[in-house]
Order: sequence, then C-alpha cells, then structure tokens
Amino acid sequence: MDEQAVWHAIDEERRSLALFLDELTEEEWETPSLCAGWRVREVAAHLTLAHVRPGMAVWELLKARGSLDRMIHNTAVQAARRPVESYAEGIRAMIGSRRKAPGISHLEPLIDALVHGQDMAVPLGRDRPMPVEAAMAAADRVWAMGYPFGARKAFAGVELAATDCVWRVGSGRRVEGPIAGLLLLITGRGAVHPGMAATREKRA
Repeated sequence: MDEQAVWHAIDEERRSLALFLDELTEEEWETPSLCAGWRVREVAAHLTLAHVRPGMAVWELLKARGSLDRMIHNTAVQAARRPVESYAEGIRAMIGSRRKAPGISHLEPLIDALVHGQDMAVPLGRDRPMPVEAAMAAADRVWAMGYPFGARKAFAGVELAATDCVWRVGSGRRVEGPIAGLLLLITGRGAVHPGMAATREKRA
C-alpha cells in the first residue's frame, strides 16, 4: 500500500471504531481487554491520543521518567477518566487528518487502529473484520520493527504464512493462519483471533 492508501485505511478504521464504541454497554466498557492491565475503556482512551503534540509528548515522557511504556500506560489511564461518550467523538475528529505522534511513520497509526480494535472486540466476543490488505501492510511494518514488538527475535526459527493472502516471513517451522491472526500473533497477542482456530503448524 502506498502512503495515501494507508491513510485511507486508517480513516476507515477510525470511522468503524467510532461506530463500534457507540454500541458498547456499561458492562463492556469495564471488560478486561487483550492489553494487560487495561480495560476496554483504557484501550479506547489510548486511541484518542494519536494526535498528541510534540511538546505534550515530551512533558509526559519526562513525567514517566523517560519510560515510553510507562508514558503510554499513564496517559491512557488518565484519558480513561473522561466520560466514555467522548472516545468515539475524539476518534471521529481525527478522520481525514494526517497528523501523527512524533517519531513514528504513517504505518504505526494503522497498526494501532487494527490491533487495538481487536484488543477490544475479541474479549467482548464481537466480530470485527480486519481488511486483508491493511493487515498485510501493518504486519510488514511490525516484522521490520525492533521495539516494541521484536517479532523477528520472538519468532526466530519460525516461518509465518498467511492462508488468506500472499504474506510469508521467516524460515523454519511453519505456522499458518489468516493475516489478521498473524498480525495479532506478532504483536504479542498470541493465537487469540477467532480465525486462528484454523492455525496449524507444519514442518518446513
């Protein structure tokens, strides 16, 4: 996908996420997500912070004593104190914008939207289809990155192969599954996507 297509996919995901959040019940907001220590509420709040300004990001990083992970956690917890009705509104306000957090590519917002959407939907038992082409672009970026996923190291000696598109990385023992499930796998979610029930391992 070229950059324009990636941003279009991000807009579509944000539009879909806002509709998804509109439907959540009070109980669902409090449900633990796939992100350790975060409820669905914190995940949604985190997604509204994609447009944080550089100065604010530096300030929050200083408050977190230089730990990016701590900063991400703290800002999500703080944002989760807002009324839940504000999260869909905040995500809708970003549709059409090309702003992003400092120091990242245009692909990280796509990864966030795709993966965090599943972080909320899977434990709620809600179906949230993931566009195949967008998932491929996100998976390529995750595989190429070091921090925070370290996928190449984590899956050394393993070949990952998608069953619903042409996507394959690594070498060794083969693990197959839909690209949505593989994206969650390499971002540390394990084989939790409903489609991963069809995942199978093969000897190379």
